[in-house]
Amino acid sequence: MSNKKLYIIRHAKAEIPTWEKKDFDRNIMDKGAVRAQYIANKLKGILTVDDKTAVISSTANRAIQTAHIFCASLGFPLQDIIQTKAIYEAYYQDILYIINQIPEHINTVLVFGHNPGLSDLTNYICNSYIELKTSHVAVVTLEEGIDFPSLSGGTGNLTQTVTE
Repeated sequence: MSNKKLYIIRHAKAEIPTWEKKDFDRNIMDKGAVRAQYIANKLKGILTVDDKTAVISSTANRAIQTAHIFCASLGFPLQDIIQTKAIYEAYYQDILYIINQIPEHINTVLVFGHNPGLSDLTNYICNSYIELKTSHVAVVTLEEGIDFPSLSGGTGNLTQTVTE
């Protein structure tokens, strides 16, 4: 049995914050969408979506818009994306708690969200030190015998990052 994989994906480049628009409602910029599409196409070369794949996204506009770009490329049904506001402005352990709810039969999880939570989560799981830029993907391979409910600090390895 191959090890389970977690794909931690930071949202695409978003419009500059303004007083008129809540941070939660910020949309991705055109150049952000282009970069997300490019990275999603690269990810397609290493990731096969199947019925043991789950996708979780923050409900903030920029995260769900990024999730839609990636899922459309990867062939994951958009209506099956699990959306939760709990990832927005979340501390890494809160994001981990959400991942820990994923059933053990799932082999692949994609998480779309925000910094600093996602970078901190990656570094906690992998004992790494990375800072995810917009649209970048951290590919984490869970150690032998670890599933998503048992994922915790130091139980994964940062296998690669998918960037431009």
